[in-house]
Amino acid sequence: MGKFEELREKHPVFVYKAYYVNETHDSVEIGYEFSIPGLAEFRPSWSFRKPENFSIDGDLNFQRLAFSLGMAEAVSYWKAVCSPEFRVLCGELNEEQIAWWKKLWYMGLGELFFVNGIAADPDTFVRIVPTGHYDSSFSETFRSPEGCLVPIGGGKDSALTLELLLRAGKKCICYSINKRRSITDTVTTAGLPEEALIISHRHFDRALIALNDKGFINGHTPFSAIVAFSAEITAYLNGLKYIVLSNESSANESTVAGQDVNHQYSKSFEFEKDFHEYEEKYLRTGQYYFSFLRPLAEFQIAKMFVSFRKYLPVFRSCNLGSKVSPDIWCGECPKCLFICLILSPFLSLGELKKIFSKDMLNDDKMMEYFIELIGQSEHKPFECVGSIDEVNLAVSLSIRRLEEEGAELPLLFEEYKKRGLYHPEHISALNAECCGSFNEQNLLPAEFKTILTKEMERLL
Repeated sequence: MGKFEELREKHPVFVYKAYYVNETHDSVEIGYEFSIPGLAEFRPSWSFRKPENFSIDGDLNFQRLAFSLGMAEAVSYWKAVCSPEFRVLCGELNEEQIAWWKKLWYMGLGELFFVNGIAADPDTFVRIVPTGHYDSSFSETFRSPEGCLVPIGGGKDSALTLELLLRAGKKCICYSINKRRSITDTVTTAGLPEEALIISHRHFDRALIALNDKGFINGHTPFSAIVAFSAEITAYLNGLKYIVLSNESSANESTVAGQDVNHQYSKSFEFEKDFHEYEEKYLRTGQYYFSFLRPLAEFQIAKMFVSFRKYLPVFRSCNLGSKVSPDIWCGECPKCLFICLILSPFLSLGELKKIFSKDMLNDDKMMEYFIELIGQSEHKPFECVGSIDEVNLAVSLSIRRLEEEGAELPLLFEEYKKRGLYHPEHISALNAECCGSFNEQNLLPAEFKTILTKEMERLL
């Protein structure tokens, strides 16, 4: 019997006991109570900013939002033992909602199951048992939100989204979970005051860290689902209609070749569509959740992004570096290497060195990640990186430019040629095809689609 089976047998029940909402004149605090009976109690919490004249007293819509954020939060704690029964003592869930949450958890935990060698079955890996009800005194509230809430992560994608929407004259308020230097710098570089950034504060219960240190199950969870529900709450409290994400079509590609294991599942169009429909049917806030960059690939986004050079000194996309203050590029992870590669056709080697503070393309420690990124391995890195095809296109374009300039090729590009992957006769056609592509699997309202297509036309 493996660890997964042993823990499930020893801890057959996980309990979502309660959520608590406390409103002050300018904030809303939400506390959660989860339990693995006989093992651990967890009490994570959130704090959200709101206008002083806005109240959620007796508001059923907000209760649904608060409860749902708890469901998204709970999976991080449940995964420590993967209890076969998830008992919900608060909120309300019908059979369709239960199926929705099971799908999110199963698909969003695909990497965790894969890395830990867990053969989880989508039907039986968890049984959600709801017994709660909302207070009968709560009632639905119908509002008329307007404007855009733009989640900012500090990377190139959200910076591009914000820049294009502001240039089109859209009213934008920015959003982040907790505060990082690259996020505030992105907002101010876009020309907005720092007050235009609404920061929610997520307080993680470190009792889970103690379990991780003892060898309980640990791994990747669908964090972007937490971003989605917390952004819904922020938009609701501040009267904003559009929640404008910056996820791209490349996020749809599986991380493991031939398997439905996607590190970026909760950034995929499948999740976006599911969330959009769930919000419309069960949260009913009048808000509209979509990703502005969904029609584009990472390659196209990189090309657009570098045309706004003011962001080059401030953007950061490194998950390891984000844990340092101020956040940095670590220069040692696959995410750093991917960003370096995808920008390489549009920036000089010197400019790339300046951004990452090191010569990543001549670093032999990057070779394994490079091989994974160009599709010469069983799986891509378990990071938010683009598709294999566009990485190959970016590398090929960079090699062609450097050879035309008579420059020496970096170590990684020499390896690319040694593997027989460089085919200059196909580059122009592939480049034109990629730059002109527009994935129709998207939820962009017509006015936002017009903004994006005009920018594509400008670059082409």
